[in-house]
Amino acid sequence: MASLSKAGAALAALREDLVGDVFAPEDPGYDAARTVFNAMIDRRPAVIAQCANEADVSRSVRFARDLDLKIAVRGGGHSVAGMALNDAGLVVDLRRMHAVTVHPGAAAVRVEGGATMSHLDRATEPYHLATTGGRASTTGVGGFVLGGGSGWLERKFGLAIDNLLGVELVTADGTTVHASAEENPELFWALHGGGGNFGVATALTLKLHELPEFAIALLLYRPESGPEVIRVYRQIIETGPLEASGAVLYITGPPEEFVPQHLLGRLVCGVLLAYAGSEDDMRKTAQPLLALPHEAEVVTAMPYADVQCMIDDPPGMRNYWSAEYLTGLPDELVDVFCARADTMPVPTGTQHVLFPLGGAVADGPREFPVPYRDAPWAVHPFGIWEDPADDARSIQWVRDVRADVRPWRTGAIYLNFIGNEGEDRVEAGLGPENTRRLAEVKARYDPDNVFRFNHNIAPL
Repeated sequence: MASLSKAGAALAALREDLVGDVFAPEDPGYDAARTVFNAMIDRRPAVIAQCANEADVSRSVRFARDLDLKIAVRGGGHSVAGMALNDAGLVVDLRRMHAVTVHPGAAAVRVEGGATMSHLDRATEPYHLATTGGRASTTGVGGFVLGGGSGWLERKFGLAIDNLLGVELVTADGTTVHASAEENPELFWALHGGGGNFGVATALTLKLHELPEFAIALLLYRPESGPEVIRVYRQIIETGPLEASGAVLYITGPPEEFVPQHLLGRLVCGVLLAYAGSEDDMRKTAQPLLALPHEAEVVTAMPYADVQCMIDDPPGMRNYWSAEYLTGLPDELVDVFCARADTMPVPTGTQHVLFPLGGAVADGPREFPVPYRDAPWAVHPFGIWEDPADDARSIQWVRDVRADVRPWRTGAIYLNFIGNEGEDRVEAGLGPENTRRLAEVKARYDPDNVFRFNHNIAPL
């Protein structure tokens, strides 16, 4: 650790050099700058550098290295484990770097490292183009993509990393490299699921796909209907078009106009059929679900960018999530999944979610470190609540869901869906052979493990 005099002089120089802003604990705005999505995270960095451009990022990394400060990187700040923050270190905050440049003729888009899904989706929407994004508009694009990238469009267009064309990266020594299939290909491979282990992604280039229409069917059922609803939804997914995706989920009945009074604040079973096509085609696909007795429905064409905002959670909530990827969805597992809903904390924002995969996910490139491609379904217990008194029961419920489905799990996992669950789970999210190869790439680009506030890969 540097002396106080050296640290003070270095901080003054950083404030002078950066185009963006620098916050220390005594500065107005510091507490707002250190607030992240998960209200359970309360960390106090020594310095927050809100970078305005790539040069700011390089300068901030060199500042931290000179003072032997830990470095965390913030994009959207959505990591459930609070990986965007540290204590007594530097945070490279990318939120000011959110420009999105669409190249419709090339069917590609360049996204700066601090952009959110909303920035990306709103920019591509006028061109009737899209790429696989997360399921919340406030999620950061950079962390989402580099961690693999699962979303409503994945069955049709593949995972986000399947659409990754290039990355601009500031490495641990403050230099900038470009990674693509032709340039630094081993690093480019590592960025397909290896997360933020190799540097600060200041920009990503992604492939776009035509998406002239999008439609949804959102249906609410009484909770006891859950097993029948899931079996019908399973049939639609397993025999229907790749345009169909979405989720089955148990939630607390929300205070929305379409929700009947008798469901407010109570456990309900819901289905979101998200459809990358026309409303007419979606209605045909959704007909078996519509035929089941249900309590509420929203069936309509809707811009994809608007759908991305539908399940945005309010800020300031407490969060704990996890996931398991499944070998299948037999009836026994359906019954187990539905039975666990009876113990779900209600009323809270907690969601008991079942996602379909398959399609372009399963058919995607096999060389990347994403070992969960073959799983046809995933369960995602998503604990979200407000009162700290609910911490213990909410966390235990998430763990109980994982324990319930253990007989059907593949062992592989999508790391963006989980928090800090240990080295074994990181390896499960990358694959054992991939983990060793990633450690070699880590040793080349970050031999001192400077970028370790992530699902960390130790350098070989």
